[in-house]
Amino acid sequence: MGGGLIMEQYVCIGCGATIQTEDPKGTGYTPQSALNKMLESECPLYCQRCFRLRNYNELQPASLTDDDFLKMLSSIADEDALVVFVVDLFDLYGSMISGLKRFVGDNPILFVANKVDLYPKSVNRNRLKAWIERHAKEYGIKPVDTLLVSGHKRIQIDELLEKINEYRKGKDAYVVGVTNVGKSTLINKLIQSIGETGEVITTSQYPGTTLGQIDIPFDEHSSLVDTPGIIHRHQITHYLAEKEMKKVLPQKELQPKTFQLNSEQTIFIGGLIRVDYEQGERNSFTFYTPQTIDLHRTKLEKATEFYAKHAGTLLTPPTGDNMKLYPKLVKKTFTIKEKTDLVIAGLGWVTIQKPGTVSVWSPKEVDVIQRQSII
Repeated sequence: MGGGLIMEQYVCIGCGATIQTEDPKGTGYTPQSALNKMLESECPLYCQRCFRLRNYNELQPASLTDDDFLKMLSSIADEDALVVFVVDLFDLYGSMISGLKRFVGDNPILFVANKVDLYPKSVNRNRLKAWIERHAKEYGIKPVDTLLVSGHKRIQIDELLEKINEYRKGKDAYVVGVTNVGKSTLINKLIQSIGETGEVITTSQYPGTTLGQIDIPFDEHSSLVDTPGIIHRHQITHYLAEKEMKKVLPQKELQPKTFQLNSEQTIFIGGLIRVDYEQGERNSFTFYTPQTIDLHRTKLEKATEFYAKHAGTLLTPPTGDNMKLYPKLVKKTFTIKEKTDLVIAGLGWVTIQKPGTVSVWSPKEVDVIQRQSII
């Protein structure tokens, strides 16, 4: 076996890339000596990138572009299959895919809202489901069914497998979603339910871990197909360094923090977002954001100066030099008429109890959406 490119027969079990030994910067690279060791010991084959990610939680950037991801996704329209569309319930707006119907053709779509464990128990699950389906309709998606699940906590995983089997009718099922929705973790749990053991697909909180399609056989004729995550620029995580992403992606149920605010007061969510209460009577603002990010209150008139002085030190994340790379905050103003949630894509939401005028400062690309309160 020479030191050149290894032919099609060797595929990384973690990301689906064809293993090669020639280009250390290329997709699927594995040093020849490491490949020989894996082959001799008959252990699962991993490329160097997946090996490092699994063993040292260290991600090396993938060399696929956004266009490559979309090209892979659009090939599903030519198949006769079930589409399992995974969204992040914590970031529904940031995890929708524009034109999904165009990419997947007439194939039925099973809507899977992951990370339900992050929502407080007080949130009515039927209300959540109705909100998801209303939002899907805006994207032209009429799912055959909607499930609220958690890959992390194994909530509704067996039910999800039952639904996949019911709707795929013996055909392949393609799992699609944007990065960071927890797709690979979910699939690892499904594999365990199918009857395999252990984690097979490489999971990570960093975008773009899956490089190529991975087939997990249901039987001799059909497979569960994992597709690469599409990188979405509306998510706040795309403006953070890798180490800071951990702070922004919540791992456990959100603990709400409530402030009684008078008009002309400001709350900073770390150095990421600024929320101004501009006008209205004394009001209750409840923040459903990750516990790892501190909230700071100040007077509206001092807010710009406070941010200039403390961003990257007292107001974090981002920290230090990473703050210099963080986009400038742009103001979006909302008129609140009833109990309302202002949702910040990828960061959670703020519930405002009474009427008033509220401005949210965020990076230009990051969506801030007003919705009827779901609690």
